[in-house]
Amino acid sequence: MEAATCSQRLGFFSPIDSEKATRKSNGFVSLSRRSNEKDQRIRLCNSRTSPKLGNFKLSCCVKNARAIDSEQSYALVEEPLILQKKSQEIAPYLRGRCIYLVGMMGSGKTTVGKILSEVLGYSFFDSDKLVEQAVGVTSVAQIFKQFSESFFRDNETKVLQELSTMHCQVVATGGGAVIRPINWKYMKNGITVWLDVPLEALARRIAAVGTDSRPLLHDESGDAYAKALHRLSSLYDERGEAYANADATVSLEHAAAKLDLLDVSDLTPTAIATEVLVQIDNFLKGDNGTMGIGRS
Repeated sequence: MEAATCSQRLGFFSPIDSEKATRKSNGFVSLSRRSNEKDQRIRLCNSRTSPKLGNFKLSCCVKNARAIDSEQSYALVEEPLILQKKSQEIAPYLRGRCIYLVGMMGSGKTTVGKILSEVLGYSFFDSDKLVEQAVGVTSVAQIFKQFSESFFRDNETKVLQELSTMHCQVVATGGGAVIRPINWKYMKNGITVWLDVPLEALARRIAAVGTDSRPLLHDESGDAYAKALHRLSSLYDERGEAYANADATVSLEHAAAKLDLLDVSDLTPTAIATEVLVQIDNFLKGDNGTMGIGRS
């Protein structure tokens, strides 16, 4: 019954092409629901099929098994199976509710989000990518440069408003999506999860890949790691309390400790995705230890 309701409420989400952009008086671009051959069809919830791994392959886990410790190899092979089992346990209680991943830039929201969508049979959306498509610009950094951060935030809010009317999605949000209270109103239609990553680990990741795609970091000068850490610390001071509004928190430090890992960088995306489901499970159970009804 729930799945049928979920299916009925889903429609098409079609970010407009740049040439079809309609600029409103307040400056942002509205999203179109018109369907055409290029529309992105959102997969419907299906009550007749349980969550499955689909194309989620184990080969990457065992490819170099001979070259690593046998205990590590066993753990890597087990991770997708543990994830699948957890997803099957929690799926009936999600009832098609969306999952919104929030957190600092570089925290792995997109990578983990894609894994979650695969195993839950959900669709995946990256809110930054949807804004880029709606505006007709190839990157967030370019939007900041060509228009402004405020222009980007306005469009980000519009995207989250559209997504909030849908079901059966995992959404990776931009790092700054949490700063506007109205965005929380839309995201709270689903379940929000904060990926809490130590700032030092984030700085290492960002320094390794560069800051070209990070408009709030790109103008900094000096050592890549030092400037990333300095700017991330400032952003965290501004956003930390907002991130804490999430329904569930996944602390990578705690997750690493549970697995006897010395560094959060040793956590695999699959292990993090599993911890997300564990924390969502805890949230749904509530304080009384039983699965709550929660929001629908």
